[in-house]
Amino acid sequence: MFALVESGSITKMLNGNKGITIGDNQYPAAIFSIWTEAERNAIGIYTIEIDQTNLKNEKWYTNTDITYAYDSSAKKVKGTYGTATAKAYADTLYTDTDKSNGDLPSNRNVGDVKEEGLKTILIRQVKSDAQTILSETDWYVTRKSEKSTAIPSAITTHRDAVRTKQASMETAITNASDTAALETLFTYTTTDGVTSRPLGELPTLS
Repeated sequence: MFALVESGSITKMLNGNKGITIGDNQYPAAIFSIWTEAERNAIGIYTIEIDQTNLKNEKWYTNTDITYAYDSSAKKVKGTYGTATAKAYADTLYTDTDKSNGDLPSNRNVGDVKEEGLKTILIRQVKSDAQTILSETDWYVTRKSEKSTAIPSAITTHRDAVRTKQASMETAITNASDTAALETLFTYTTTDGVTSRPLGELPTLS
């Protein structure tokens, strides 16, 4: 992305995929790929530099739009993000105010979930992942029910471990104090060559 700066202000945003007319001069699209930055700057065109300092993971935060400005002292055009807003970690519930304002759907009551928070969404995902893993060995349970064939102890141990880990993961998510704490639970780091996250992983059959 490029910007045309005239009299110290950005007057046009440019993709660099077509030519441009500045005053009485016409320039081909080639100036965006062949010309040097200094040559483009000389006619008022600058490559936009994006400052990602405030950019956060969109799984956990809602980022702002980028604000573009010409820095006359640095002779550069910069794009910056504003302060990101953490996504709600707890469910939003319908209130008496929603009811009085007519915003309560006919099939909902005060106290019902209006919008799910991250905790609800993440716990549902953990449950789904655990169910997927357990489904791989469900046939042992079916066989025992139909044929009275004993389930191997290793399979029973594995299935119990999946449920135990599922419960501990859900507890960790429930106990997270805010969105930042949830993000930390799911953030992978590498120590001594081992990559892991505080939340851990559901066990799988080796």
